[in-house]
Amino acid sequence: MQVPLTAEDRAILALEGPQLVGHTATVVHLPGGAPDLRLLRDAVARRLPAAPRLTWRLGGTSEEPVWRPDEVDVAAHVRAVGAVGPLDAAGFRTELVRLFEEHLDRSLPLWRMDVISRVAGQGAYLVWRVHHALADGGTVMRLAEDVLWDPAPAAGGAGERRSGTAGPGTSGAGQACSSLAGVLTGGLLPGLRRSPFDARVGRERDVALAVTPVAALREAARRLAGATLNDAVLAVVAGALRRWLEHRHGSIHGLTVKVPVTLHHDGDEVGNRDSYFRVDLPVDEADPVTRLLAVRRETAQRKARHDAQQLDELMDGLARLSPRLAGWSQRLQRSGRSFALNVSNVRGPDRAVTVLDAPVGAVQPLVEVAQHHALRVGVLSVADRLGFGLVADPSVVGDLDLLAAAVEQAAAELLHTDRNGTAGTSAG
Repeated sequence: MQVPLTAEDRAILALEGPQLVGHTATVVHLPGGAPDLRLLRDAVARRLPAAPRLTWRLGGTSEEPVWRPDEVDVAAHVRAVGAVGPLDAAGFRTELVRLFEEHLDRSLPLWRMDVISRVAGQGAYLVWRVHHALADGGTVMRLAEDVLWDPAPAAGGAGERRSGTAGPGTSGAGQACSSLAGVLTGGLLPGLRRSPFDARVGRERDVALAVTPVAALREAARRLAGATLNDAVLAVVAGALRRWLEHRHGSIHGLTVKVPVTLHHDGDEVGNRDSYFRVDLPVDEADPVTRLLAVRRETAQRKARHDAQQLDELMDGLARLSPRLAGWSQRLQRSGRSFALNVSNVRGPDRAVTVLDAPVGAVQPLVEVAQHHALRVGVLSVADRLGFGLVADPSVVGDLDLLAAAVEQAAAELLHTDRNGTAGTSAG
């Protein structure tokens, strides 16, 4: 049996090279300590038949690549990091960067789990890398249900999965179609300003993690602006970028972000199926509630016009009409003037999860940057923890720790702002 790669899979493979890796990483915090490596390997091996995608490796030709099932040596995929003694915070970050920078072996199925056993005062971490050509964020969460998280109780469930701010379920009878002009301005046409992240990206990476509660942030968004949790995430990113720009003494003006939107439907078997829309983040606005209201207005407009779905249909039509025109459009979409950074938001299980009965704390995604987009923000919710993972080229984006701390500060501003818009902390 062999499975042809989709156009999305092939495009992702083509982007990988000496400067860029093609995988995402899911960083799983295990505050109680690392599971026994042998037991973890046995559990993954036992459950692999439920996730056949994880047995696929690349085959075929460069012109016609395919996925082919392969025998999986689980010991080669589930490994322990060979650190001597407990790691301090700096040592853990060094190991996380090292793992993220390391390309996956294309002669094997394109995934790997590395266990960092001892991090001083933190317990352990499991770092699960999966090639983006094999699975997008939503698919990785499905695979985690299959092989990593302990099975949910019979009355529980993994909850709805989503990648990005909106899904295909936003459409319905009687809703208006977006205009072509709206799709172009909301998804394709570049802006006039260069962003602070528009630079040639090298091989070196830095990473940083942040976390905030889910339920309280969702309630604050609803209470303050009638907004969604996804709106709050974008407003938090806007507030954090504002602080970072102030610290770097750069000019403060609106930044356009790309927001992936899942087009998966229940039961589909594809690994990558998404589109996106763009949102102008009001980083020049000092008030956190005003930022949230501005984001809510923008996302509501994008959803009402169904920008992501319309853009997907437009690109599909261009590909059928003219491969050259489709290629030009794809290059335009990747331009540094098209958007400043990508902010992807994936919903994991609503329940608390465990790995071999060990409780899981925050779970943070790390997603690779791209040329002319030297910063990437990934967001993942599991139970009541909303994990932020930041990846950057440090030669372009310095002080990533400050940006991660600013994420938590911006979230705290919303959590501590009352109904009258009075914040308990500085809006800075």
